[in-house]
Amino acid sequence: MKARSEWGTRAGFILAAVGSAIGLGNIWRFPAVAYENGGGAFFIPYLFALLTAGIPILIMEFTMGHRYRGSAPLTFRRMNKKTEFIGWWGVLVAFIISTYYSVIIAWAISYFYFSLSLAWGDDTGGFLFGEYLKLAESPGQIGSMVPGVLFPLLIVWALVLFVLYRGVSKGIELANRIFIPALVVVFLIIVVRAVTLPGALSGLDAFFRPDFSQILSPDVWIAAYGQIFFSLSIAFAIMITYSSYLSRKSDITNNAFIVGFGNSGFELLAGIGVFGILGFMATQAGVSIDEVVDGGVGLAFVAFPAIINEFPAMNELFGLLFFISLTLAGLTSLLSITETYVAGMVDKFNVSRKKAVLFGGGVAAIVSLLYASQGGLFFLDVVDYFINQFGVALLGLVEVVLIAWILRKLKTFKDHANPISDIQLGSWWTISLAVITPIVMGYMMFGLFKQNLLKLFDNPTGNYEGYTDTFIFFGGWVVAAAALIIGILLSLTKWKANVEINKDENYYDDEEAR
Repeated sequence: MKARSEWGTRAGFILAAVGSAIGLGNIWRFPAVAYENGGGAFFIPYLFALLTAGIPILIMEFTMGHRYRGSAPLTFRRMNKKTEFIGWWGVLVAFIISTYYSVIIAWAISYFYFSLSLAWGDDTGGFLFGEYLKLAESPGQIGSMVPGVLFPLLIVWALVLFVLYRGVSKGIELANRIFIPALVVVFLIIVVRAVTLPGALSGLDAFFRPDFSQILSPDVWIAAYGQIFFSLSIAFAIMITYSSYLSRKSDITNNAFIVGFGNSGFELLAGIGVFGILGFMATQAGVSIDEVVDGGVGLAFVAFPAIINEFPAMNELFGLLFFISLTLAGLTSLLSITETYVAGMVDKFNVSRKKAVLFGGGVAAIVSLLYASQGGLFFLDVVDYFINQFGVALLGLVEVVLIAWILRKLKTFKDHANPISDIQLGSWWTISLAVITPIVMGYMMFGLFKQNLLKLFDNPTGNYEGYTDTFIFFGGWVVAAAALIIGILLSLTKWKANVEINKDENYYDDEEAR
C-alpha cells in the first residue's frame, strides 16, 4: 500500500487551510453583511458563531481527516460504509463550485490588465456587462465564447493543475507559502491607502458604529452563522481532505483555532479596507454610505473600478493591487476545492495522482467554458445560488446531525483529538455540535426554504431573480440535485483501491501496525 502524502510542515498545512478559507467572499461579502446587520454590534453574534459552529466544525473535520486518513468519500466510508455518499456529495458540490469560481478569478486577471490603463472608463457597469462580458440578451442563451474571459480562464486552470500535479508538499504547500503572505502584504497596502483617503473615516465609522437594537433580531444571528459557515470552507470535503495529509502528532484543536481566527482576522481587515474606500466614494459623490454599499460582483467589478477612477493619485497602481488580491484569494481557494475531487478519485479508483489531476481538473475546466460564454453570468448566478443554498448549507446540516446524533461519534473524535492537542475538548465542543449548531443550521435551512417560497409572490415568474421556470429548473434545481444523485451513484460503485474501507478505527495505528 502506498504511503499517503503529508504536509512538509505544520505551517504548510495552516497556510493551506487558511488559504482555502480566505477567498473572494472575505473581500466582497463580509463587509456588506456586517454593515447590514448592526455594524460593530454584529461582531458579537459573529464571534459567538465562530466559537460555537465555525471552530467546532473545523475541529470535527480536522479530526475526521486525521483519524480516517482519507479523502471525504474514504473518510465517510471508513466511519460507516452507509455514509460514503455524503463524502461524494461534498466532492460533487466542490466540483460544481470550482467550475464557476475559476471564471471569477479569470475576471480578476482581466481587470488586473485593465487597471494598467483604466480601460473600464467612466461607465464601469456598462463596460463589465457590455464590452467585457458581452452579456446575452436573456438568461438561458449561451452565445459564443468571450475571448476576454476564455484566455485568462485557461491561464487559471493551467496554473491550478500545475500546482496540483506537483503534489501536496511540493505543489499545494509551496504555492500557499507564496500566495498567502503575498495576499496579506498586498491587502495591507490597500488598507493603508484606503484609510488615508478623504472621507475614509466616515466609512469606518459606518462600519464599526454598533446598532445594538439589531442584536435581538434572529435574522442577524442567522446572518452571523451563515457568514461563518460559508467563509471557513467547512462541510464540503475540503478540510477533511487537507487534514488527511497531517502527520500523526498534529495539534488538531490549535490548528483549528489558528485557521478560524486567521480567516476572521482577514475578514476584519477586508472590512476596514472596503469601508475606507466606500467612505471615500460617498464623500466624492456627496451621498450617504447607504447609497454606495454593495457586495459580490457589483462591488468588485463595478463599484471598485468606479472608485479607482476617482482616486487623487496612483489610480492604476491601486487597481493592480486590488485585483492581484482578488486573484490570489481566489487561487488559494480554488486549489483546495479542486483537491477534494482529485483525492477522491485517487482513493476510490486507484489511479495515480497525475491522472486524477488531468482527468478531474480537465473535466472541470471544460465545464467551466460554459461560464466563459456570453450567457455565462446568468448561468453562474443561478448555479451559485442553488449550490450554496441547497448544496453547501444542506450538506453541512446533514453532516453535523449524522455525526452528532445518528452515529454518535463526538466522544470518539474527542478521544482522538485530545491526546495530541494542547487545547482540550470538553462540554463546550460537544454542546456546540450536538445542540447549538444543528438547531441554528436547521433554522437556517427552514428560513431558506421559506424565503424561496415567498419569492413565488415577488415577481411574475415567482423564481429567483425572476428567471424563467425552465432556466431555474435546469440551471438551479437539476444542478443541486445532481450533486447528491451522482454522489449516491459513485458510492455504489466498487472500490478499486487497495485500502481498508470497512473498519472504524484509527488509521494511523493501522498504518503503523502494517
